[in-house]
Amino acid sequence: MYRDNSLIPAEAVRLAALGELARAPRVYADLAVAVRHFVQRLVGPSLDLLGPSLELLKIEGLIRPLAGGDEPLLGLTDAGRAALTRLLSAPLKVQGGEINRLVVALKLRFLDLLTPEERVDQLDLLADALIGEHARLADLRCTTDPNSPLAAWLDLEIEQIDTKIAWCDRQRDTR
Repeated sequence: MYRDNSLIPAEAVRLAALGELARAPRVYADLAVAVRHFVQRLVGPSLDLLGPSLELLKIEGLIRPLAGGDEPLLGLTDAGRAALTRLLSAPLKVQGGEINRLVVALKLRFLDLLTPEERVDQLDLLADALIGEHARLADLRCTTDPNSPLAAWLDLEIEQIDTKIAWCDRQRDTR
């Protein structure tokens, strides 16, 4: 984790793998394909994100083979479930970026694996991060020539953030 306890790229991949296995056991190859597919669709090909081996999850005792054979199904251990909850509960970075976008998508993808209270906490964290981003962009917007292309772009960004904040509010209200 970074100093602010937000997830580093390798932990985002770990979150993707553990979340997939929490949904259903998979053989190693299927797990690797599922993780790579999701990660690459959000951030594009990246050696930083796809370099960490899923084998480490076995070595660390987070996943285990559920049966013998050439290609056994892999499942989560109790330590793996605990690690998944810890990763899902990690704070978001205040600033955006590709990794933060991936972490947000992974948290939303696996949000249903948390307790209702933990889900609300995660939606609160997301809304707080968005509110901070909104404040930064609104501050920049105030000092930008209102007729410039940058002002129009910032207006679009702020509008998207407002929509996301409203979405978080609606999701919390339905929990």
